[in-house]
Amino acid sequence: MSAAESLPSPPIDALYSDHHSWLFGWLRKKLSCPHDAADVAHDTFVRILASRDALAGVREPRAYLTTTAKRLIIDRARRHKLEQAYLAELEQAAVSLEGFPSPEQTVAALQALAQISAALDGLPPKPREAFLMHYLDGLTHASIAAHLGVSTRMIHKYLVQALAHCALADDDAGAVETQHGVTAAASRAR
Repeated sequence: MSAAESLPSPPIDALYSDHHSWLFGWLRKKLSCPHDAADVAHDTFVRILASRDALAGVREPRAYLTTTAKRLIIDRARRHKLEQAYLAELEQAAVSLEGFPSPEQTVAALQALAQISAALDGLPPKPREAFLMHYLDGLTHASIAAHLGVSTRMIHKYLVQALAHCALADDDAGAVETQHGVTAAASRAR
């Protein structure tokens, strides 16, 4: 396609330059939002460009533009109504599902997992894996032992080691928080 062929025909240019600002003003009053008015005005001319044959018999360009714009406003309203109904249905489905976590529950779970991960830092791989398999996956000592290739007694030792490590990590975190609190209080006292 050459550059000359891609240019709009003169009637469309004239229609746009003569009536765009009028259409925008009319839509702005009708929609009470300049952004929506600009969108619908744009869509109106796009629709007219898509159906160039319709311009041949236009005697009243403003009536033609308003009719096209009104149809687009109706289409937008229907689409918006459909979107709202779909979102409401999704929300209702989410509420009615048992076990569907709320956003607050999801954040709390992620925070708990981050705390567990931080507490398990520095723990050897087998005690860490035993801890995760037992407390997060809910596996028994025997199934963990079979998976890791050790005795159930060793799994018991791994779990004790992991819990002691977590307790120390929690004590260290509390001490750091206390130390920061004392430092912050001391700096405020100065």
